[in-house]
Amino acid sequence: MSRDLLALATPLLILVGLVGLALRQGSDRLQALPALVIGVALLVQSALSRRRRRRALLNALQDQRGEC
Repeated sequence: MSRDLLALATPLLILVGLVGLALRQGSDRLQALPALVIGVALLVQSALSRRRRRRALLNALQDQRGEC
């Protein structure tokens, strides 16, 4: 359940940041930047983590195949 909420939180955070940027004017737009930056950072971190896990799985499968 918590993983599902976390998976939805990142795109919603980015959406809130973009909507905040679009609706605000002047210096008030800066208030929307933290949500946007954090959302993008979470998305990048998730992609890098997924890539690392997949690479480790591939290496483990290749090592196991070599032992047979």
